[in-house]
Amino acid sequence: MSRARVALLSGGALVVVALIVATSLAGALRGADTVPTFRAERGRFVHRVDAEGILVAENATPIGPPVSESGPMKIAWLARDGSEVEAGEVVIRFDPTDMERELYDGESERDKTLSQVEQRNIQQTTILENLERDEQLADLQLDHSRQFQTTDEEIYSRTEILESQIDATLATQRKDHASSARELSAEQGQVELDLLSLQGRQAQLTIEKAQAGLRELEVRAPHAGIFVLRRNRGEAAQVGTMAWGGRAIAEIPQLDLMKAQVFVLEADAGGVAPGVVASVALEAHPGEEFDAEVRRVAAVAKRRNRWSPVQYFDIDLALAVTDPTRMKPGQRVRATLLVQDLDDVIAVPREAVFRDDEANPYVYRKARREYARVPVTLGPVALGRVVIEAGLEAGDVVALQDPTRTQAEPESSESPTAPTGPTGG
Repeated sequence: MSRARVALLSGGALVVVALIVATSLAGALRGADTVPTFRAERGRFVHRVDAEGILVAENATPIGPPVSESGPMKIAWLARDGSEVEAGEVVIRFDPTDMERELYDGESERDKTLSQVEQRNIQQTTILENLERDEQLADLQLDHSRQFQTTDEEIYSRTEILESQIDATLATQRKDHASSARELSAEQGQVELDLLSLQGRQAQLTIEKAQAGLRELEVRAPHAGIFVLRRNRGEAAQVGTMAWGGRAIAEIPQLDLMKAQVFVLEADAGGVAPGVVASVALEAHPGEEFDAEVRRVAAVAKRRNRWSPVQYFDIDLALAVTDPTRMKPGQRVRATLLVQDLDDVIAVPREAVFRDDEANPYVYRKARREYARVPVTLGPVALGRVVIEAGLEAGDVVALQDPTRTQAEPESSESPTAPTGPTGG
């Protein structure tokens, strides 16, 4: 092969290689140009959290089954939830079946005991009368034996004298036995009567307890107000359900001081703590808001409904003003909690932040047509945005997707995880 032909072929190969490299670079540049970006600027960062809940009175009188009853009681009737009641008005009635059965059993036991006492008294009287006659007869026999005892040896034989002495001894023993039997029977009879009396007192106590329970089956309002049913995980007591003594199922609140009990999604509760300011709007009076402040944050998130796995933090908001003419317990409210309000900070979309294998955050900062991996320090996080405390300057452009991966490869972007719990409680 001639040198000219070899040179021609080598030159053609170089051209092909150059074309491949140029095509690859052009594709990389085009890929870089298609990466979505965000220009970081200094400005205001506001983190608000929405919540919903109800109005609750700060002070309320609990209403429920009698404290004296520790067992379950079935609700037979309830006043309407949210109805106005007067002092002394019946608000709850419980099923009297168990109390009536207890009263019947107590009365039956009492009557049975009284009958047993009467029978035992008659028996005891008869037994004591018989024993007393035996004692009198033994006493007569003893007197007779002493009166006619043969002791004269000149008149009676030795055998007759011994027989007379034996008769006197036996008469004395019969007299002592009859006396002892009567005393023992009297004592035994008294013990049995005491036991029956104790049973009677127990039956009477059962009767009195049942009678008091029947009187307490009608629960009356201690003062005027609004009857409000308490809710456990969103569920209120109703007719037919069971209630336990000492556990309130309703309350009559005092309307002069109210608070808002709201619920925040577990994922949105990061940064919510006592002292955070809020605004509360009544659903019944839209367009009007009341100033409030976070007073308490539950330590643990819980379900609001047992059929839903979503968990919420229970939060109390102290209202700056209570208006009894418009605010009623149980009214639905919507609240906005101002968790963060910062000026002159840099905030970027959360998808602009990535994490390495050790969970250290970084961004891809654009310089001309290239992207540089830059470590950053994160600040507060809000829905969709995160504050960059260090690592970026105003005007920097960051990638919203990983520019080192092709479109065919899966995204590796990891937005910073927002705190899942409140910072105070």
